[in-house]
Amino acid sequence: MGSTVKFESEAGQGRPESVAFLPKVRRSDEGHSKDGLLLMVVFVLVFILLASVIGFLVWYFAFNQRAMSPSSTPALPDHTELVYSGYLTLSNLPYSAELENVESTAFWELSNDLHQLLNTTYLGIPELAAFFNHSAVTAFSEGSTVAYCWIRFLIPNANSSALSLFTESQITGSLRGITRSSAGSSGLENIRITSISLSPADPRTVKEPTDKSCAFSYYADPSGKKIILSSPGFPSGYPTNARCQYLLRAERGSVISLAFTTFNIRDNCQDDFLTVFNSLSSDRGNIITEQCGNRPPTNPLAVFSSGNVALIAFITSSISYPGFQVVFSQVPKLTGCDQTLTSDLGNFTSPYYPSFYPPNIDCKWTIQVPSHLRIRVQFYMFRLKEPGMNHDTCNKDYVEIASVKYCGERSFLGLISSGPTLEVKFHSDASFTDKGFLAEYSAYDPQNPCPGQFACSNGLCISVSLTCDGWNDCGDLSDERNCVCSSDQFHCDNGLCKPRLWLCDHSNDCGDNSDEKQCGCNSEQWKCNNEVCIPRIKKCDGQPDCADFSDEADCANVTVGVCTDFTYQCKNGACTSQVNPECDQKRDCEDGSDEESCNCGVRPYKHNRIVGGTDADVGEWPWQVSLHFGRQGHTCGASIISKHWLVSAAHCFQRTREANYADARNWNTYSGLHGQRDMQNVQVRGVKSITTHPLYNHNTFDYDIALLELKEPLVFSNIIHPICLPARTHIFPSGMSCWVTGWGLLGENGQLARMLQKAEVKIINDTVCNSVTRGQVTPRMLCSGYLTGGVDACQGDSGGPLACSQNGGPWFLCGIVSWGEGCARKNNPGIYSRMTELREWVKIQTGL
Repeated sequence: MGSTVKFESEAGQGRPESVAFLPKVRRSDEGHSKDGLLLMVVFVLVFILLASVIGFLVWYFAFNQRAMSPSSTPALPDHTELVYSGYLTLSNLPYSAELENVESTAFWELSNDLHQLLNTTYLGIPELAAFFNHSAVTAFSEGSTVAYCWIRFLIPNANSSALSLFTESQITGSLRGITRSSAGSSGLENIRITSISLSPADPRTVKEPTDKSCAFSYYADPSGKKIILSSPGFPSGYPTNARCQYLLRAERGSVISLAFTTFNIRDNCQDDFLTVFNSLSSDRGNIITEQCGNRPPTNPLAVFSSGNVALIAFITSSISYPGFQVVFSQVPKLTGCDQTLTSDLGNFTSPYYPSFYPPNIDCKWTIQVPSHLRIRVQFYMFRLKEPGMNHDTCNKDYVEIASVKYCGERSFLGLISSGPTLEVKFHSDASFTDKGFLAEYSAYDPQNPCPGQFACSNGLCISVSLTCDGWNDCGDLSDERNCVCSSDQFHCDNGLCKPRLWLCDHSNDCGDNSDEKQCGCNSEQWKCNNEVCIPRIKKCDGQPDCADFSDEADCANVTVGVCTDFTYQCKNGACTSQVNPECDQKRDCEDGSDEESCNCGVRPYKHNRIVGGTDADVGEWPWQVSLHFGRQGHTCGASIISKHWLVSAAHCFQRTREANYADARNWNTYSGLHGQRDMQNVQVRGVKSITTHPLYNHNTFDYDIALLELKEPLVFSNIIHPICLPARTHIFPSGMSCWVTGWGLLGENGQLARMLQKAEVKIINDTVCNSVTRGQVTPRMLCSGYLTGGVDACQGDSGGPLACSQNGGPWFLCGIVSWGEGCARKNNPGIYSRMTELREWVKIQTGL
């Protein structure tokens, strides 16, 4: 008797839909004579032989057709390839470990039945049949019996309107609507499909079960012993154009842990990427994370599955990188993460923090303090980001407090309770996890929440001196509300107070742009960056009407016939109106010279984001150099501009009564340095020569620039890389955010920092800068810093970089730390040597 596959709908009607297999054929045994019987026997034997041969051939070609990988049957050039991947849960079918072996008879019998079921289903739907191409069943796992599969469709580009037919509900609903079909025989009866999950998949991430190219399968050690996995060829370089899969299994009741010790993949997630799936299918609905780039050792990737299976898909293009190494193990599955916290002070984190939290998890923390107290919660790390997340509704992963959901990425989040009890809920959905959060809570007296400090509305306590200073120190603007503006402040339309020196600086400091109104140009005029007004009609007319050429900025690229001081000149002598065309990955010059010498300004290590005023991460600023004089240790900073040259400040290399700072023999350079006491991977070089600008004035600090030629060239690495030099015409607009780095004083008259520091500053309008410094700024200088003080370059950072990047592009050396009055004093920004004004001198000296 043949077997029957039944689909029981999720509606639970109790009327199973079935797929009936054809009955087996019986041989006739009739005969009336000996000769007739003999002929019949011969006939039957011949028939059986022919049937066997035909059956074998049919099986052989069918088998080999199934064995073809997606790469061997690519989508046609004029077709769009759509792949849906997922799983079917089969009940009434005892699970056998033999199903995990793709060479076993059990695997092929059941996979063949399901393969035919999928084919029959989609070929039987008129609107989909014309586009159906192939299906495959790739693996099985426990949980009843779970079958993993994918389906491929090819849609002609000429029939692009048909793409609207392909939705998750349509593809999944087609299987749910199965009524009756023919399939092969597995010898098993009453198989029921109790659940179906299918979602889109990248065609590059699916494979046939017989495709052994770059395909691996591993079982976790039951004892918890760690297994080291790596990309093919690691660390010499992974193969190009590879499609690799790692099927990972663990014991029931366990989850899979993946801790990447090395992760160095080309930083182009369209072509080279690694995806971890919370399943043995590569559907987007089960992605835990998808990564590319080069991760620093201080920010390793570590993820957990929510079940006992996982899949790694590794896709490469035509460029080879070292690849990855990962520690694979199993850990017991979380049985619950709810907690009641009764201490007056404590902390809590997302599961497995700082590793990525697992999918499909819900946690609740109930904080209880004495009835006369209240609760303050502060999140010091908060990363719940994923594609498709609506940050207004937090429709995917979120933290919920007092019926308000929080998601995305926040540098700080502070909240207070209205009573002595507070519930914090955490939810993650089926796809895309993140680092999660680290939170601290404390009990406080609502009658005196911040003794000696200002109490923000969100529960944060800050110094009283930070209130009404124009900066959102609380994070919720409560320190800037209900302020009376002082005589040196401007009253914004929204009620905030901002320094008057910030008026008309091209930066929306008020938040409602009221500080940029009434700045000298009427509605029919356009204001140049140098404050001059021109007729609006002259904007982007191909002719420079502003002295600084700003009226032709951000316009369609135009090659101009006349070069000016404000147009970028290509190698062939032609000029382009495009602002800042160099190294923007667009060919603005006809000869392509604007994209030459662009192996600079990139950070080999990939960093999530920069949060200011803290220790820098390893490799975050790979052009930063520490200059050591004799036995004094760190004395000045510098920037790498090539393997042979560094740029610094001239005032660092002047002869004094105490020491001869001008003698190159007394200096050593430390590249790749992070902590002043950690020499790992640091390259130390002697200095061959020091060239200071001949017009340097030690009284005014004008032309404060120096070039250091190294005795031996640097070897570029993940933590050592040059910064880009801007063209003479490069524009760094006022209000632009940049970063200053160094091992300078942590405060005025304080100690030198041991770890490399970073701080976000903004470029200040030249007019404001000159006013603040009482006319001491020359055209070779620029101002940058927070005019309220608190963050700026300090002594010891002299010669270090002011680095700027626009729209995620390369980093350029905007300025060199030169001078300033004290450290982080209010209304005393740092003064930097302006690189654009000194660019030609650098080129003459170095050829760069």
